[in-house]
Amino acid sequence: MTTMPLHHWGIEASQLALGCMGFAGSWEQAEPTTDEHMKQLEAAVDAALSIGINFFDHADIYKRGKSEALFGKLLASRPSLRDEMIIQSKCGIQLSDGIVPNRHNFSKEHILSSVEGILERLGTDYIDILLLHRPDPLVQPEEVAEAIHTLKASGKVRHFGVSNMHSGQIKYLRTAVEEPFIVNQLQMSLTHTHFIDQGLLYNRNEGSAISFEYGLMEYMQLEKIQIQAWGPLEQGRLTSTSIQHATEAEQLTAQYIAFLAEQKQTTREAIALAWLIKHPASIQPVLGTTNASRILACQDAARQAQQMTRDEWWTLYATSKGTFKPQLPNL
Repeated sequence: MTTMPLHHWGIEASQLALGCMGFAGSWEQAEPTTDEHMKQLEAAVDAALSIGINFFDHADIYKRGKSEALFGKLLASRPSLRDEMIIQSKCGIQLSDGIVPNRHNFSKEHILSSVEGILERLGTDYIDILLLHRPDPLVQPEEVAEAIHTLKASGKVRHFGVSNMHSGQIKYLRTAVEEPFIVNQLQMSLTHTHFIDQGLLYNRNEGSAISFEYGLMEYMQLEKIQIQAWGPLEQGRLTSTSIQHATEAEQLTAQYIAFLAEQKQTTREAIALAWLIKHPASIQPVLGTTNASRILACQDAARQAQQMTRDEWWTLYATSKGTFKPQLPNL
């Protein structure tokens, strides 16, 4: 197993991260959070910490700020937790207010004001990593550089990264930004395999519809940028017995995951996550669940990645693509 790129930057992060978008109830700003929401968050955080997860992923827009605010209340009630955590948040997306549409904003003014809001809601003096959430077509790299310099110099943000960007966008920002970008968060899972497809299907007709930049995985590994996978379990699409699978490939992949889990005496979640972690980039899956028991079910993922054979990895991939049917009992 390769070392996580975050360790290169002096960040001793867990292989798994817990995403905090799902906490704090609805996306309606006017709907307040409740004691039940806090109990759910506390149970999830305790479950995560109990299995070694120390990395918590936020964004200023999650539940229109309510997710961060609820997390901040938890930290205020248990101050010692802050020193146990690596906290990451994102900025750059502005949600529609009904008058102006959703838009992306990497202006210096917006980045600085967003961080002030993040810190206030979380009740902390600093965050460990700030990501620029999605590309801004009107970006001025010099403005981003000024904002990052201000945040770094003030100690309000220790490290920086991006989310949902290709290498050209990162390189363009770096023409002005001296601080390294150490994270890129992208959608990756056994049901969203474009990051593998782009290399395998290069110069083939089947690759024409793939929405992933050629060479991005290699670029991030060369630059020691931590690849984080959002949606790694796709809301249990391949690991839950209660979800109806839309395609034959998904049904077969779910059955093969269940077979491997039973064979290896582990969970389905661990197998699905292990497939990602097995990649030489040492991908960091960001769990999206709010369910404490489902968080606990992910505990064995890193160990299973170490034990997963090449044949098992390829069988999972080919089955998910619908190009192979594994020979298993009752299949």
